[in-house]
Amino acid sequence: MKFMGYRRKDGKVGVRNHVLILATSVCSNKVAEEIANKVTGCTHINNTFGCCQIGSDARLTTKTVINTALNGNVGAVVVVGLGCEGTEPDFVAKEIAKSGKPVATVVIQKDGGTLKAFAKGCEYARVFSQELSMEKRVECDVNELILGMECGGSDTTSGLASNPTIGKASDMLVSLGGTSMLSETTEFIGAEHVIAKRAKNETVANEILNLVRNCEKRAMQLGEDIRGGQPTPGNIEGGLSSIEEKSLGCIHKAGHAEITGVLNYADIPSEKGLYIMDTPGQDIESITGMVAGGAQVVVFTTGRGTPTGNPIAPVIKLTGNKATFEKMSDNIDLNVSEIISGEKSIDEMGEILFKELLDVSNGKTTKAEELGHKEFCIYKTAPTF
Repeated sequence: MKFMGYRRKDGKVGVRNHVLILATSVCSNKVAEEIANKVTGCTHINNTFGCCQIGSDARLTTKTVINTALNGNVGAVVVVGLGCEGTEPDFVAKEIAKSGKPVATVVIQKDGGTLKAFAKGCEYARVFSQELSMEKRVECDVNELILGMECGGSDTTSGLASNPTIGKASDMLVSLGGTSMLSETTEFIGAEHVIAKRAKNETVANEILNLVRNCEKRAMQLGEDIRGGQPTPGNIEGGLSSIEEKSLGCIHKAGHAEITGVLNYADIPSEKGLYIMDTPGQDIESITGMVAGGAQVVVFTTGRGTPTGNPIAPVIKLTGNKATFEKMSDNIDLNVSEIISGEKSIDEMGEILFKELLDVSNGKTTKAEELGHKEFCIYKTAPTF
């Protein structure tokens, strides 16, 4: 099975062809945003960190911004830094350049302030955008797709309809040699023993169990019970009674395929198959991690509704709640409530979703893209000092 995508020099494939204006810290966000708004074909990330972080937390921010730029949906990059931040602009640019992508760097302190940096960045971005405009989509095998799977604002219909619909589509992709990612470690607490049984070997099974143990341990070290935040008030209002009930619904997104491995936040998989990425339950941070891990498309289920998008990856949203779809049809792409009413099966809706996934990979825009939703937030593991 094929789709039409953009082939990069490092062999990766994109379903979009963005010039990414990449802020290396919060101090350069405004300039990056203004460049992206000025030049057609550009997008930007809102990086709220990048400085005064320590140890693994600092390394995670740097890894995430670099790997976001390495996503196949990015064709060229303008790195925008202040000049004294921890996530150093020159280092970031050099790491991205190893992929063969066109990269330019703007440093506000070196280039004479924000106005001069803006002008210089616009010129780089204009050249890159014009070059990318000449690129044509080429035929690519569906096994080159990486699907990120997310759920948020869950209710009782999520575990019964929309999450199993993703599971079917994920199984179809994996069976064709593609890759998909299950995220949100907090949202399979209580169901980890169920999903660990599907690991390809004992090592992977233990890694899955350790994800949950370590997550709970981090919360306890803060003197908190993680169940104080999960399920959320909205989940409870939507009919979910406990974290275990929410988790049993959440893991349906992973379908029935064998689990190939476990990824740390923002890591890029080394082979094909179904993965679990260690991300928080916060939707934006979770999607950011999977897109940094290479996901070119994200499918997001929601029972209560959400407008969420991403700066570089199209986000397809679906709901099993008919009332939610009717209220938020401007934001939600697919209504799978016919599963609840008995008019369609999970398998039928999964096939419809898989077709939508291919259509979006071929260039169809999602509602989040059309409305300009570009939410982005990096997972933070330690205080800022």
